[in-house]
Amino acid sequence: MNTRILSSLLSLALAPLALAGGTLKVVSSLPRTGSANAQTTSMVNGIKMAIDEVGGQVDGFKIEYEDMDDASPQRGNWDPAVEAQNANKAVRDESVIGYIGTYNSGASKISMPILNKAGLVMISPGNTYPGLTKPGMGEANEPRIYRPSGKINYFRVVPTDDLQGRVAAEWAKELGCKSVYLLDDRELYGKGIADVFEKRAKELGLKVLGREGIDPKASNYKALANKIKASGAELVYFGGTTQTNAGQIAKDLRSAGVEAKYMVPDGCFEEAFILAAGADSLEGRTYITFGGLPANQLTGRGAKFREAYTARYKVEPEAYALYGYEAGRVLLDALKRAKEKTRAGVLDAVRATKDFDGALGTWSFDENGDTTSRIMSGQTVEGGKFQFVKVLGQ
Repeated sequence: MNTRILSSLLSLALAPLALAGGTLKVVSSLPRTGSANAQTTSMVNGIKMAIDEVGGQVDGFKIEYEDMDDASPQRGNWDPAVEAQNANKAVRDESVIGYIGTYNSGASKISMPILNKAGLVMISPGNTYPGLTKPGMGEANEPRIYRPSGKINYFRVVPTDDLQGRVAAEWAKELGCKSVYLLDDRELYGKGIADVFEKRAKELGLKVLGREGIDPKASNYKALANKIKASGAELVYFGGTTQTNAGQIAKDLRSAGVEAKYMVPDGCFEEAFILAAGADSLEGRTYITFGGLPANQLTGRGAKFREAYTARYKVEPEAYALYGYEAGRVLLDALKRAKEKTRAGVLDAVRATKDFDGALGTWSFDENGDTTSRIMSGQTVEGGKFQFVKVLGQ
């Protein structure tokens, strides 16, 4: 690397952020354009609540917040070019103390090495792909490729797909399913969780009658639905999100007369999924896994968060609002504990987070930057609304 560039990055990481006139900045990078907007608005609301709880200041430093969009109108979803721009903008702004994001695991593959070189802490409220942090759980060069400095600067407050995919397959077995047809959206998150589900399903004796990657931009999946119907599969598992057409798949399965149950992961645990599919396509046949508990099942600090959120915004929080809030609280807590209000100081404090008394319970960051929380839950759709079914994996 050019020594002048390296020197500049090191100075940004080590310079006291009082240079910005007593103002420190928290930024988030989430898809604000497209159908994920309702989910990410809820997450942004959670971050704002965390900042407001400390009165918008920590140890005399004013806390500013910038809500960045990593999506583009052309894609209607996160965009690699936009995410790279956001990460580089955050690095150049000396007042930025922490980067909350991303929502999509694929987006983090873009920004992680940029932020790592600058020593800027990154806390994700939504990434679940194991390869971002866990050696041997992704591609051969993961997660080393995301850590060019050799140090860990990326953390996440949500459990990973190696846990969720396993409990999803176990739940399918509990539901009495003996066969499954697997679909995925060919993206990092969707394919990854479908891979984990397939491995565990086979271990449990479920017959995998087919596996296909779909085109997330297709207008319909009628031919595929007919193929699944002919297979006689008792469950259709889709590794994907609302934004990669989980709702349209549900519609076409229903129209084709497929009687199989339909199971999807946490990327579909949002009202937009029900709106996209239509409640009739989901009613009594759809199962959704989630890394955590829905808002109405929270206790302690989590229950207080839900109460405060509904009072402030006059609506129930979406599933990931709590994770936006928790990411904000962790960052601000680290800033409070940091011996020096520098990027390096804050990064060290985040890394040392142990037994955090959070809205998600008491948890720590492990040696990979992952949360030690292992709570998973299962939901279904009744009366056009998500309904909690059970805690999974217990």
